[in-house]
Amino acid sequence: MDNLTRQLAHFAATLRYDDIPESILMRARQSLVDTIGCGLGGQNCEAARIALAIADGATPARGAGRILGSVANATAQEAAFINTAMIRYLDFNDSWHAGHPSDILGGLLAMASSSGASGKRFLSAMVAAYEVVFRLIPPTQMREKGWDQGFCVGLAAVCGLGHLLSLDTEQIGHALAITAVANVPMRATRAGNLSLWKGSATAFAVRNAVYATQLAAGGMTGPEKPFEGRHGLMEQITGTFAIDPFPAAGGDWLLPWVRLKYWPVEYNAQAGVWASLKLREQMTLDEIAKIDIATYWSAWHEIGSEPAKWDPQTRETADHSLPYIFGRALTDGTITVGTFDSDRYLDPTIRPLMAKISVAEDDSISALFPHKIVMRVAVESVDGRRVTIEPGDPRGDCTNPMDDGEIAAKFRLLAEPILGETGATRVLNVWNALDRVSDMATAMDALVRQP
Repeated sequence: MDNLTRQLAHFAATLRYDDIPESILMRARQSLVDTIGCGLGGQNCEAARIALAIADGATPARGAGRILGSVANATAQEAAFINTAMIRYLDFNDSWHAGHPSDILGGLLAMASSSGASGKRFLSAMVAAYEVVFRLIPPTQMREKGWDQGFCVGLAAVCGLGHLLSLDTEQIGHALAITAVANVPMRATRAGNLSLWKGSATAFAVRNAVYATQLAAGGMTGPEKPFEGRHGLMEQITGTFAIDPFPAAGGDWLLPWVRLKYWPVEYNAQAGVWASLKLREQMTLDEIAKIDIATYWSAWHEIGSEPAKWDPQTRETADHSLPYIFGRALTDGTITVGTFDSDRYLDPTIRPLMAKISVAEDDSISALFPHKIVMRVAVESVDGRRVTIEPGDPRGDCTNPMDDGEIAAKFRLLAEPILGETGATRVLNVWNALDRVSDMATAMDALVRQP
């Protein structure tokens, strides 16, 4: 086992609930409630429907996986895929830098009931996974090198799952090694006109993490040095890197960096929605001649650098299109889940406004990211008037967090159509007090609509 594998596995195996500060647990509970709302809101998505059809009738004799919001079980791997696809579908779940930490929760929720874990154990597993993914994303720079976020998500999922199942350092280390060498996904998933796979790629990574963890728990061994050894990650892709120390070794808790989404769009577009709404107060659509948006590299690269973003043909492209999101907010005065229905993003009347929008990277803004979110919007009217809007740190950002009331309102918006008002209240009561739940099967049962 190389050094990085041991660091990750040891942290996951030895973290204790009682070692986690209440402030960290509070943020974890907030993100968890937000995630469950997103999953319930995405319950009927096409990717989940496809996977459910495959999973039908495949319930194992032991170690069954629980499907979010349902009494149905499947294999743990299939349930993990389905849950994560639901969570990701609306692109409304939490975010940080180059990924969505809550994607990991699809796997933890799948195994929550069969693990026999308490609410406290589930929360500490979630914290373990989040702390790992926050440490892996920046130094590996997988996204910048053209690889997808599922790599780090899968490794973090292994750490959370290993903790949930009370595996030891050696077992988690083997699961990490298996996952690392077998799952290096390409960023082509998020290029051009986006497909259903955009919201399913991390579901696949989490599914594979579940299987690797099960294999390691059963005695499967993995490669000795997946990160630092010959032909390992550092030699093949990243170069040498080190992660920030974990709290037990004097490091900071990183979970407070998680960002919740106020609007159902790719995170980098959150500031764009606020800027568009501000512009709407100052200039009418007919007055606008051009809109130049300057932003940081990852925002430009993800949602404003390809021709497809000016002509979205799928829902997945539309919620990753800054020109569409900005133009639609300017036209409608809001962004909702319905903004990404096909009749909305295919609407030809929005195209002329989108054509007035340009997006470019600004080095000075890039230098501030990820610790500060800035987007500078320069607008010129047809009569030569100029307006500049520069929103920063949008609502939901770690520096401008949503409060419990806003999170509950978002949850109700997504969950009440599925559970009803009484059911949504029941879920909020149970999951906001998860540390008092003795068996996670009880908490999972609360997510099912009562007759």
